[in-house]
Amino acid sequence: MAKTKIIAEIGQAHDGSLGTLHAYIDAVATTGVDAIKFQTHIAQAESSIHEPFRIKFSKQDTTRYDYWKRMEFTQEQWIEIGKHCEEVGLKFISSPFSNAAVDVLEKANVAVYKVGSGEVNNHLLLKKILKTGKPIIISSGMSSYAELDETVKLLKEHNAQFSILQCTTSYPTAPKQYGLNIINELKERYNVTVGFSDHSAKVATGIAAVTLGANILEFHAVFDKKMFGPDVSSSLTIEEIKQLVQGIRDIEVAMNHPVDKQDNSAFAKAKQMFEKSLAVNKDLELGHILTFEDLEAKKPKGFGILASSFADVLGRPLVRNMSAWEFLNSEDIN
Repeated sequence: MAKTKIIAEIGQAHDGSLGTLHAYIDAVATTGVDAIKFQTHIAQAESSIHEPFRIKFSKQDTTRYDYWKRMEFTQEQWIEIGKHCEEVGLKFISSPFSNAAVDVLEKANVAVYKVGSGEVNNHLLLKKILKTGKPIIISSGMSSYAELDETVKLLKEHNAQFSILQCTTSYPTAPKQYGLNIINELKERYNVTVGFSDHSAKVATGIAAVTLGANILEFHAVFDKKMFGPDVSSSLTIEEIKQLVQGIRDIEVAMNHPVDKQDNSAFAKAKQMFEKSLAVNKDLELGHILTFEDLEAKKPKGFGILASSFADVLGRPLVRNMSAWEFLNSEDIN
């Protein structure tokens, strides 16, 4: 099993604060993840006053456009964001939501482009990203296989280096919506690296996805689940991310070390200690015919007939008097 690429998404958790965004970079760097992902928004290029709120979470933004405007950072700020990621050893990934955002991210030296669920059919944006020649991660959340087929065809025609994430566009995602079965369906259908984009806000979900074959895992990060923002309810805290990363690395070790159930030689000492020998449970006289009710099994192994062989002694007579709780050996029976 190859090492899972683990991506913590900040998204809009910074709520438009550059200082908070940089604080997230430093915090995420302590968790052991491989990459940190942002969203690059340029309101004028991607939205309009007619765009509805996905969920009405904000009392300070009159329109969704106003919200995206508040989420913007300048070109120089994005350059500094990219540099900070590099300084702390995190791969810099972002989702552009306009062609203009791609230009910003190119100048900021983004390493990988993430294409969000709502942009999979935006072939204009895909063509812009393809021109950069950089790796692409596609999130399949709202796409049917027919739609994904078209996008994958476009990417393969351009010899793109890309991967696909199973994703459910529901915040937070309920267990019956996870679609863990789709991980291997995507692998078989497209023969590319496949991962899982998680919105469940649960550590167990990511570990399950990796165990079932996800080679990339992405999830939202937040400092505290009482914070403000559209993705908070579907995010993991910094401490939860640490638990998740450790769990995934443990699973990788386990998957890379299959156990041979045919060979139990490593347990020889333990078996001697914990397995049992036959004993009699009452005083019995010479010539007594042994029954099931006369027998008990006691530790350790090797002081009497194996407990697993109890049936071999039933109906056989004793050749000597025996005291209660004595081990029963083959020389004690005829």
